[in-house]
Amino acid sequence: MLVVQALSTARFSALSLRVVAGASRRYSTPANIPDSKVWASVDDAVKDVKSGDVLLCGGFGLAGIPDTLLGALAKRSEVQDLTGVSNNAGAGDSGLGKLINTKQLGKIVASYPGGNKAFEALYLKGEISLELVPQGTLAERIRAHAAGIPAFYTPTGASTAVEDGTIAVRYKPGGMSAGVEIPGIKKESREINGRKYVLEPAIAGDVAFIRAWKVDEVGNCVFRYTAQNFSTVMAKNAKLTIVEAEKVVPVGSISPNAIHLPGIYVDRIVQATSPKKIEYVTLATSGTKEDASEIRDGFHVNLGIGMPTLVPEYLAPGVRVWLQSENGILGMGPYPTEKQLDADLINAGKETVTLVAGASVFDSSESFAMIRGGHIDVAILGAMEVSQNGDIANFMIPGKLVKGIGGAMDLVSNPDKTKVIVTMEHCARDGSPKILKECALPLTGAGTVSQIITELAVFDVDRKNGGGLTLIDVAKGVTVEEVKAKTGCDFKVSPNLGTW
Repeated sequence: MLVVQALSTARFSALSLRVVAGASRRYSTPANIPDSKVWASVDDAVKDVKSGDVLLCGGFGLAGIPDTLLGALAKRSEVQDLTGVSNNAGAGDSGLGKLINTKQLGKIVASYPGGNKAFEALYLKGEISLELVPQGTLAERIRAHAAGIPAFYTPTGASTAVEDGTIAVRYKPGGMSAGVEIPGIKKESREINGRKYVLEPAIAGDVAFIRAWKVDEVGNCVFRYTAQNFSTVMAKNAKLTIVEAEKVVPVGSISPNAIHLPGIYVDRIVQATSPKKIEYVTLATSGTKEDASEIRDGFHVNLGIGMPTLVPEYLAPGVRVWLQSENGILGMGPYPTEKQLDADLINAGKETVTLVAGASVFDSSESFAMIRGGHIDVAILGAMEVSQNGDIANFMIPGKLVKGIGGAMDLVSNPDKTKVIVTMEHCARDGSPKILKECALPLTGAGTVSQIITELAVFDVDRKNGGGLTLIDVAKGVTVEEVKAKTGCDFKVSPNLGTW
């Protein structure tokens, strides 16, 4: 190796270089290839994870889940009281579910943990802690620490339980009826340029477990489609980053233009051995035509989970839109045929999808920058309740149901630039109205909804002028009187009432 010694005068007026060993070469860095970061044993690779560590776990649903690494850690029963940070709480024996099953987790920091019913039951019984975080805020809190930023202001969660700190981190043994053991985390707020923001702290990880498609021996990583999600920001964040690679390739075989994650952030590499899984194989669809009526040609549209994902099948002829999914797609296509199924290509509801010509894929941090920044024209969401003022509640029933915030709070955080449309059933299962004077459940966003679409009717919401609903359309065979009987607040009727 070339060894160079720098000499200078006392006044630092000149600098000379003297080669003291080796042959002279004109390169700024050594020309030989650095030592490989590949470990032969996954068990050895995870040996430095210790009790009490904050573990960042990449993946979204079952896409990009580092199950090889998690499986090795699950065998180390002496490692306890871990804090798992991930978008989800795993599913069955995959993702953080592995560590829930082995009782190695003391706390989960997540956006949408409700897919794991075992975790939900533990939380509601006071047997595990949960810090519930909006999806975009979770990505940004992780990215912030990686970039040396201790905290930041965001509009996401303002005037909700996230700001007020009313979501319990942990209940006492016995659950909600026994009381709160660890209260929620109240956030500082501030008004900037007429908008309210909350201060969110960065998340610092001790260890990151990441799965990548192609990794060279010095750690440069390439991810495939939506398997990228949180992985890039998590890998950059942790003190120790371990990557399980589907393909380990020689140094130099990946184009510098193709690298998503530079090797400087990666400490150890192991061969991935766990198979890829698909949470929801979705090949067919049905939906409601009215959902697509507000979408215009050229719009950028985000589709929430559930009913909103049915919209692409019902666009008007000639309307071409760019569908965005918050897990990292712009240009999402229809559900695939069986031959097109790809475990790395899913939507926000973890359903299999395709891409249209001109589509792009990216990580979660990039996705939510598009969303919070107001670059999305329309966001279509489901809801449990909506108020006459445009408030929306769609993520939890305290003490009973913890679905998770997901990306919803981010999607409604900039309603002046992104029109928020709610699609939902008009009444709950017990027949009670879901459109109310005031929401009874914790809010996802205050004064954010512009339109409500149900199987019975369509309402415009005057969210900017003190609230109020106007009925603009009813379904065929539905009367205004029926809509009034099933709606929990007063509303106006448009003089040009339509029917579909």
